[in-house]
Amino acid sequence: MSFKCLFFSLLLSYNLSAQINEIDSTLIKNPRQAFLFSLVPGGGQFYNQKYVKGSLVMGLETLAFYSWLENSKIYKNYDSEEYSLRQNRYLEKRNKYAWWVIFLYFYSMIDAMVDAHLSPFDDIMSTSIEDKRGEDNEK
Repeated sequence: MSFKCLFFSLLLSYNLSAQINEIDSTLIKNPRQAFLFSLVPGGGQFYNQKYVKGSLVMGLETLAFYSWLENSKIYKNYDSEEYSLRQNRYLEKRNKYAWWVIFLYFYSMIDAMVDAHLSPFDDIMSTSIEDKRGEDNEK
């Protein structure tokens, strides 16, 4: 019973000390959570509440993946139909879009983690750094 009381009092004191600080901990994003959400393209940006950027990343990733699939299909079935470009050109386009898919995927992961790390930046920069002791020394 005494262990439960001790645990409850420690938990209560921790909660009270957390409420004294003025920084809202719900506004600070966890970079690990951002990374886990970014495993789905655009998910990390949505976690960081950057909805336009998340939609843009999802759209670009989908477009690049779709273009990769289309060029891959044309390259494989080149002999069965007549196409306007040479077969080698579809191979080059397929490879280009594969690189875009990889680049966008890793860019969105890195961007989500950086945004999560910098989430409290505006709050920190808006606080005053002046010290009252320094003002007293100037007088």
